[in-house]
Amino acid sequence: MPVVLNRRFTTAPMMDWSDRHCRYFWRQITDHAVLYTEMVTTGALIHGSDPHRFLDFNTEEQPVALQLGGHEPADLAQCAMMAQTWGYNEVNLNVGCPSDRVQNGMIGAVLMGHADLVRDGVKAMLDTVDIPVTVKHRIGIDDLDSYEFLRDFVGTVSESGCQTFIVHARKAILSGLSPKQNREVPPLDYARVYQLKRDFPDLEILINGGLKTLDDCAAQLEHLDGVMVGREAWHNPMLLAQVDGRFYGSHTAPRSATEVAERMLPYLEAQLTSGQRLNHVIKPLFNLFHECTGARQYRRYLSEHAHVKGAGIEVFLAALDKVSPNLEAVESVCHES
Repeated sequence: MPVVLNRRFTTAPMMDWSDRHCRYFWRQITDHAVLYTEMVTTGALIHGSDPHRFLDFNTEEQPVALQLGGHEPADLAQCAMMAQTWGYNEVNLNVGCPSDRVQNGMIGAVLMGHADLVRDGVKAMLDTVDIPVTVKHRIGIDDLDSYEFLRDFVGTVSESGCQTFIVHARKAILSGLSPKQNREVPPLDYARVYQLKRDFPDLEILINGGLKTLDDCAAQLEHLDGVMVGREAWHNPMLLAQVDGRFYGSHTAPRSATEVAERMLPYLEAQLTSGQRLNHVIKPLFNLFHECTGARQYRRYLSEHAHVKGAGIEVFLAALDKVSPNLEAVESVCHES
């Protein structure tokens, strides 16, 4: 039987950001949010020499979804089976990335112009695995940006049996804009996603794009089944501290930033012992004390010392000293932000 995931609140797949260190860190803040990996291409998994590099994760991260980039149904099915074997709770197909590099490989948003191919790829995955297969896409691409185009795309892909669609509520412009600009320049159109849910009431529809506060997220849940938050979770990770209580009914008190830091110490030590460099593991923690007293000094210390060869856990502890004299302020301000 397929795994039933509660996707009321999820984090977004973000290249170079939502790696396994980041996801482990986020899991120390929220127990229930569904976490998504960076996009991994089918070519990297099938033809690469070390799939462990892309697929290994800590079981503590679960529920966690692997996002795939690709278009060949047989390749997608093979990689979906790898995800299931590795223990992932979901496979997500990227139909939203606008970068030139992935377009050339028929990956990402360009696939919105090939709904039949997306449908066939998703069906191949669903026929192969027992875990859920979902699709993340835009509301349109270039001049294919009418609501009718979006409706027909979802309708065609849903013929595969896919039940969950995560919609970045901007269209993608496939030439002339960078990926960063494609996250900011095309205007958001939430109403179009709401209409999609009305037209497909039996599908699970999540929304992504421009969500910066939990109030923003709660407002979306009046219309849709779930929300996906990306860069705000990176820039202000303690936003996630209120997710379990607000969206999952948890009665457990939210963890403070200092409690999260303490929970990360054994992980950091284990990663350093295994040969990881501190600056790679510590990167997601730079914004742990976002807008808290001492946060600037904390970040500056990490920036100046974490990259030094041989840097160890003492660097993180010294950085924490920059905020520790202000623990009461840290507790209150972080919980309000």
